[in-house]
Amino acid sequence: MATRLVQINMKAQDDSVLGRFWAEALGWGVDSEGPGVTNLEPVGFAYPDPAAVCIDIVARPEPKTVKNRVHLDLATTSTAHQADLVARLKDLGATLADVGQGNAPWTVMADPEGNEFCVLEPRPIYRNTGPIAAVVVDCTDPREMARFWGEAMDWALHEVTDDHATMRSAKGVGPYLEFLRSPNTKSVWNRVHLDVRPYPGDDLASEAARLRALGATDPGIDQCAISWTVLADPEGNEFCLLTPR
Repeated sequence: MATRLVQINMKAQDDSVLGRFWAEALGWGVDSEGPGVTNLEPVGFAYPDPAAVCIDIVARPEPKTVKNRVHLDLATTSTAHQADLVARLKDLGATLADVGQGNAPWTVMADPEGNEFCVLEPRPIYRNTGPIAAVVVDCTDPREMARFWGEAMDWALHEVTDDHATMRSAKGVGPYLEFLRSPNTKSVWNRVHLDVRPYPGDDLASEAARLRALGATDPGIDQCAISWTVLADPEGNEFCLLTPR
């Protein structure tokens, strides 16, 4: 049994407006599961496919209050492309953000609801990832996060150090999943989190039990009305275990 990262879940006060921003930013298509839920994926994409990690934006009334512990890094192919993308994102409603990055070669921005993301300088490693270079998770212990997520998913570990860890689909396609050491600890429910899905034929309850044995915990919320399972990783980051597909 195993899971794989299939989508990022973002909370938004206006899911349709934020959905339009990210669809235009990434060049993706927009779909909707109903009121309050906006789905984004590449045009012509056959879900779920490791060639992309999709985005689900879900309406929630609570405003953003702290820096997100999960963010997206966007890929660029040249210095000119990076500058053009930053300018285009500003036209779409993004703003520059300061998270203490100093004189970094990448550009930190925030989307219209304040969610931080980075527009990276061109890096060869991200040449074939698509518009999203990486999904980045802040943490206090990258080695432990790599241990847990490396066993939770069938993605391949590429690098593990005291400061960061990197994973990618075993098929060598799509964005990376990266764990970056941060001095800040988790203090509120994450507005951006990972959604993982087991493979067809796997049992949801058995997979949830396996993840708990690896170190996942239950966040202590009423889950009787949902078909998926909400868990938390060893650092308390909530994630959703979706039904097999």
